[in-house]
Amino acid sequence: MKAVIFERYGGPEVLRLADIAKPTPKNREVLVKIHASSVTAEDPKMRGFNHAPLLKLPIGLLFGFRKPRKPIPGMEFSGVVESVGPNVREYQPGDQVFGYTGLSFGAHAEYKCMPERGLMAFKPQNVSFEQAAILVNGPLSALVYLKKKGRIKAGDRVLVYGASGSVGSAAVQLACYFGATVSGVCSTKNAELVTSLGATHVIDYTREDITKIRDRYDIVFDTVGKLDRKQGMRLLTNKGKYLATEFGLSDMLAAVWSSVFGRKKVIVAASNFYWKREDLTFLATLVEKGLFQPVLDRCFSLEQIAEAHTYVESGRKSGNVAILIQ
Repeated sequence: MKAVIFERYGGPEVLRLADIAKPTPKNREVLVKIHASSVTAEDPKMRGFNHAPLLKLPIGLLFGFRKPRKPIPGMEFSGVVESVGPNVREYQPGDQVFGYTGLSFGAHAEYKCMPERGLMAFKPQNVSFEQAAILVNGPLSALVYLKKKGRIKAGDRVLVYGASGSVGSAAVQLACYFGATVSGVCSTKNAELVTSLGATHVIDYTREDITKIRDRYDIVFDTVGKLDRKQGMRLLTNKGKYLATEFGLSDMLAAVWSSVFGRKKVIVAASNFYWKREDLTFLATLVEKGLFQPVLDRCFSLEQIAEAHTYVESGRKSGNVAILIQ
């Protein structure tokens, strides 16, 4: 089968196509013929070993310091079940599915074996394979931060910083679904998109100084790590919550301190540790009911994987980037 591999850390040029053996599902595994994958913001970091200093040691121990131990990148996928192991009960050949490979990676390939009870669900029938493939990383991260950590409720006022990105575009829609009033921060070119997702107010950071905003919010969600934490805290109500997807040691310490002493809370989390299969099913249901739409910027072929990485690293994307495999 065809697969993208990288045998050393570096720029997009280290990615190349190779022919490798097609996997065979084990006893409780499902073999998925992958139709689409994605390039998330985390993928170039893994490819280049470009992590925050705090993460380099644990990631290096898991995946290798000098070269990658998991040579096939990619974590999100959608496709069709081709075959199943002897004791699989939940899936059968022909089922359309989508999901997340997690620490095994391997989604940038024609086939991938997934555990029957892995992070996988039936694909919504009203979206394409490429749309389903981007329905995991950003949406699940937004769901964890808003619902499980931020405990969003109807009537909350929410500010989403980076509202046009993968996590941000999902956060705007989910916050609206939960009954919040949403303001989104983005650039001029993405203002229309953010409004279409449900934001009642759009703040163009290229034209407006966010530090001078007088409004106060119950939740300030920095989805891209570009809002100064102290600035974000000043935008909160007295019992508001500042959610940060990108964080360092000082943010972690602030989260611990605020959890005990502060009225305003700082919340950080490795959100993927909280992802559940039922969350994927929940998102699929929202999509099928027309209450959530995966935001797709553009598609690349598997042969264009280096170009896709370059585009994601440029910071110019809106929403998500998909990889068409079959």
